[in-house]
Amino acid sequence: MQQRASEDDKTTVSPALTDLFGRRHNYLRISVTERCTYCMPEEGIDLTPGSELLTTDEVARLARLFVSQGVDKIRLTGGEPTVRKDIVELVARLSELRPLGLNHVAMTTNGVALHRKLAALKAAGLDSLNISLDTRDQQKFAAFTRRNGYRQVMLAVKEALRLDFSPIKLNVVVMRGQNDDEVPAFVEMTHDDPLDVRFIEYMPFDGNRWDMRRLVPYRELLKRLHTIYGDDLVPLTLERNHTAKGWKINGYRGQFGFITSMTNMFCYACNRVRLMADGNLKVCLFGNSEVNLRDVLRAPGSTDEEIIRVIEDAVKRKKKAHAGLDILSQLPNRPMIKIGG
Repeated sequence: MQQRASEDDKTTVSPALTDLFGRRHNYLRISVTERCTYCMPEEGIDLTPGSELLTTDEVARLARLFVSQGVDKIRLTGGEPTVRKDIVELVARLSELRPLGLNHVAMTTNGVALHRKLAALKAAGLDSLNISLDTRDQQKFAAFTRRNGYRQVMLAVKEALRLDFSPIKLNVVVMRGQNDDEVPAFVEMTHDDPLDVRFIEYMPFDGNRWDMRRLVPYRELLKRLHTIYGDDLVPLTLERNHTAKGWKINGYRGQFGFITSMTNMFCYACNRVRLMADGNLKVCLFGNSEVNLRDVLRAPGSTDEEIIRVIEDAVKRKKKAHAGLDILSQLPNRPMIKIGG
């Protein structure tokens, strides 16, 4: 059985980032753009006008405020963050917050345009990568994304390994009848390389054509893998504030895990909040409640204390858990491209 991380291993954060259930939010995910040709729904979406998106200076100021309150990990997301022209500069700006308590700067990316920027991102202070890859099949990749790009993604993975990014995680959204048969092939990617493959249960968001029949519960996938690997399949100790239930195969360099948002939610351990590209703060991925930090930030004479107060009010309104599977798909939510991965 997997072990839960020690309850004594707690992150120190201010009351502003501690909710009414004692959860300490030390992890900030920042969406830096809504643009992504890879993950745009086929029917498209209305993008936020550029003047209403956060500027680099505004992102840096808000990041500094969150770090001052105890955030020690920041992940840049999108859309696709590498399409932002100043993404290397932004990573460097965030890295300047390390003396204030920031320990880790990460990025989630589709990897298509990544490999040419990796060396510069590493030099700017990027620590780790999550790369989205839902299939190992080039034809499926083209069908899923409506463009070719598989070779570029694999080049990015290879280059990230060469540059010693750690960890390097591959995000695989598993969908029945589309790529669930590829789960063993993804596990085999951990044989020779220190990769962390994360199988993500299919989740409902606006524009992704949610269908319960496409959801593959993680226990079903785990049962399939047990039939292949037997006793060589071993569980890993859960990290603090875990999202993935981790496993590895004896003798393999890497590992894999399951993000079970739909069938075995982990709200009790949630330590993350999301700042979206338009400046809205979202305290729960599946919640449709948001608070606008951009307008507070841009108000004449706005002070750090006022912004922190708005953040605290939002965190204090966070619910104990998101809605159950039976009603979650019926609730309105933004498309994932606008929330940030």
